[in-house]
Amino acid sequence: MSSIDAAPETKPAAKRTIPAEIARSWLLVPATRPELFDEAAASRADAIVLDIEDAVDPSNKAGARNDVATWLDNGGKAWVRINDVHSAFWADDVARLRNNPNLLGVMLAKTETAEQVKETFHRLDGKTRVLALVESAVGIEEANNIARAEGAFRLAFGSGDFRRDTGMSADREAMAYPRAKLVVASRVGNLPGPIDGPTVGTNHPILREQSAITVAMGMTGKLALAIDQTTIINEVISPTPTDVAWATDFMNDFNARGGVIRDGSDLPRLGRAEKIMKLATAYGVQPAV
Repeated sequence: MSSIDAAPETKPAAKRTIPAEIARSWLLVPATRPELFDEAAASRADAIVLDIEDAVDPSNKAGARNDVATWLDNGGKAWVRINDVHSAFWADDVARLRNNPNLLGVMLAKTETAEQVKETFHRLDGKTRVLALVESAVGIEEANNIARAEGAFRLAFGSGDFRRDTGMSADREAMAYPRAKLVVASRVGNLPGPIDGPTVGTNHPILREQSAITVAMGMTGKLALAIDQTTIINEVISPTPTDVAWATDFMNDFNARGGVIRDGSDLPRLGRAEKIMKLATAYGVQPAV
């Protein structure tokens, strides 16, 4: 899985700050293209991830790492996808990024054990968030432990590498198990919902369809490979205006009757309404009229 250039014709738009816990679109930006960093940061992506792993040839790792760290040193703020613990580059990645106040967190490639998350967390500074990118059969089967690891912030699905590792297809049915495993593991570890793998290509109807699968599986974010994917991902993963209208009406009625629970269906509906209202406020979604 590797990142793709941002669409050059996309213009920066007004940007709403979204907490990483509920960030929908996670835009991968090749670390070999520092001229794209500012554009990505100004885009509609909820989070940007400067990629010094899959997007960078081994011969260019040192230069790409330095470009990322320099951009952060100069005030840029981003997540960084670092190389896996067993690679020859992980220690240098961690050392160069350690204690950088503009580093929002790291995405740890090819995570397979809780210990890898814990060691990365402590090598950084014991405070920087670690987003565990799970990309193999071993990682999926260890997801519960990874989610409970010290320093683990959120799980993400490296779907391309997972398919290469297992020989499974990209079909919805084939990918249902690893997606469900990450959703359940996130709940077990009391983490925010996991981030789905990216959609390759420029077909927006397919991206919309695959983003809907992300939502149906209980995942709450998705990796993006180009700036123009982020708007669609954000829209599909957000509550709809109709959802917000229902939640608003339910909460108004619930509050008007003094917050009294009438029957067994009220509690789950209350939970759903509160969640929708919280997300609608964060994402700026207005109720349908």
